[in-house]
Amino acid sequence: MTFAVLLGCVPALAGEIDVLHASVAPTEKVGSDVPLHMTVMNRAAEADSLLRFRCPFANFSERVTVDKGGEGPPSKRPIQAIALKASGETALTPEGMHVMLLQTRQPLVAGERFTCSASFRKAGSVEVPVEVRAVK
Repeated sequence: MTFAVLLGCVPALAGEIDVLHASVAPTEKVGSDVPLHMTVMNRAAEADSLLRFRCPFANFSERVTVDKGGEGPPSKRPIQAIALKASGETALTPEGMHVMLLQTRQPLVAGERFTCSASFRKAGSVEVPVEVRAVK
């Protein structure tokens, strides 16, 4: 928690769940699909899972994983939930399991902040601050 405060990020808390560094890249186009970057810290002794994610600037969200196997380029595949390991940290990035925010309702400008909502199977719902910033 101290690490997040030093970086100026305010984590979202839901009992045993902390959501850190939630961000999306800027986009000028309305109707874009943008990946959500974030880290979920599960301090509970039991595993949990992310079931839903809602943001005011997107019409829908989808939990996806990236299949890298076999022939051809990697492809995204929808999944029911994103598993979160017990007593550990799970990074959600476009290279693996993550949330896609679909059909943006407005341009997203660097520096903007939104409050979104995440629903977890065991930890319940939590409000998550999401920042629009260039993703490294």
